[in-house]
Amino acid sequence: MISHPAGPPAHPDIDSPADPPTAPPAGAVRAGGAIPIPLRPRPARLLVLLAAFLCAACGLVYELELVALGGYLLGDSVTQTSVVLSVMVFAMGIGSLLAKGLTRRPATSFALVECGLALVGGLSVLALYSVWAWLEGHGAAMAGLVATTFLVGLLIGAEIPLLMTLIQRIRQEHAGRAAADLFAADYVGALIGGLAFPFLLLPAVGQAAGALLTGAVNAVAGAAVVLWLFRSEPAPRARLLLWTGCGLVLAVLAVAAAFTGAIERAARQALYGGPVRFAMQSRYQEIVLSGGSPAPRAAAATRTGTADQAARVPEQRAALPLELFLDGRLAVCGADEYREHEALVRPALAAAPSGRVLVLGGDGLALREVLRHPAVRSVQVVELDPALSDLARRDPALAALGGHPYEDPRVRLVNADPLEWLRTPGPEFDVIVSDLDGAAHGGKYRSREFLGLAARRLAPEGRIAVRTGPVGTGLWSAEAGLAAAGLRTVPYQGADSAGGCGGRTQRPAFVLAGRDRPALALAEDAPRPRSLTVEALRASAARLAAERPGGPPVAHDLIG
Repeated sequence: MISHPAGPPAHPDIDSPADPPTAPPAGAVRAGGAIPIPLRPRPARLLVLLAAFLCAACGLVYELELVALGGYLLGDSVTQTSVVLSVMVFAMGIGSLLAKGLTRRPATSFALVECGLALVGGLSVLALYSVWAWLEGHGAAMAGLVATTFLVGLLIGAEIPLLMTLIQRIRQEHAGRAAADLFAADYVGALIGGLAFPFLLLPAVGQAAGALLTGAVNAVAGAAVVLWLFRSEPAPRARLLLWTGCGLVLAVLAVAAAFTGAIERAARQALYGGPVRFAMQSRYQEIVLSGGSPAPRAAAATRTGTADQAARVPEQRAALPLELFLDGRLAVCGADEYREHEALVRPALAAAPSGRVLVLGGDGLALREVLRHPAVRSVQVVELDPALSDLARRDPALAALGGHPYEDPRVRLVNADPLEWLRTPGPEFDVIVSDLDGAAHGGKYRSREFLGLAARRLAPEGRIAVRTGPVGTGLWSAEAGLAAAGLRTVPYQGADSAGGCGGRTQRPAFVLAGRDRPALALAEDAPRPRSLTVEALRASAARLAAERPGGPPVAHDLIG
């Protein structure tokens, strides 16, 4: 008879509970040992999964904040998105490896990780915005973005190994089942965080306050819950220090939230070089309006999120050029804007018919030039961002600069994506004016698809005028896109800049197109332009024709 040794079988059932562990010395827990908890295993396990859910939601909000901020501050959204995502995933892998050395005291380590993540992620937007505003050069902001992304990813990567260890300390079970539950909570939390960022946090409180709020949720859900559930793991003194640290993190985030408005105003004034009349982070972009004629007392406001959250800023003391910035790019210079909008609109409205006009872009300045022509009977304006069109109507200086164009009964405004609006069936127009930034949104407003849809809305004798940016790739790709739509094109430029705004260094170019080659002219029944002459327009067209690249220009495709 063979005597079997005492103890567990050679091949135990992997689902069977482990033997009760021996008591760990000095608060440490040996691998696989259980931690005394104040709840039964099932609700305790659900509480850890809830913490995983909330931490995943917070982690994705941080990631989206960094992606959005990189695109806003540094431009070239494709490059910034690629950098943030690749650095984030790489850092998460490093964090997971480093977490192996923290599993001896998983609850304590997880509390420290979440406090650090709440602090770094919560303050990331304010810190990067300040670096961008006060430190000169693209390099400092880019280095700060990469460093912050790496640190956030490092801390996020340490979460899953520690959470897995905590779940197994509550009750030993099959590793695959534990991983399935943990990753399900993680992925659902990421879904909620991904939807909350654009639809709740960004429009309601803005990027800076949204990051701080996310940090507070992160600290409470991650650190406090785990410290309460696994409070027997750390020694009493260590537990007191951890609770104190969590409280200090929340206090720092609260102080930062209290001073967010002051920090943003100071950074914007340093960046834009003058008093900020209006600042808002809308769902689509950051809108900043600065300078202008002296405003009435208490008329200037800084807004983050909604109009009800406006905070007063000091009265302007000196007349500075009115400047409109969209995502940090100078979109309107009050000293020069009439030169650009006259050049964009006046040649397109020089010939009949011109009764039905479509204006794409809603700051009201191109619309002003359209309404100067008595032959215009109706104008349809399409603007993506309701906050921008609302600003053009309500801000005294910007509305006055545009001549209060939205008060004209001929004007009808629609807030919609111009590309999507053009795809819907609708009437034809005699003139289409695209006053959109061709470099924004991945260049979609100078793409072959956008220009082809616009050409489809032209009446048989219609004309389309497109702003393309400085002479270069944007100009020639827009011309190629219009040509691909079957239109004949004339590229040209307006008058030289008066140099009133330091952020504008190159004169923009435009393309006028129609089914027949359009002639550059000016309408005789409209007020005489301040900056244009027919001779100058035709001379600029001849110069650009001579500068056209030798090879056939390539149209910009949305997927190419």
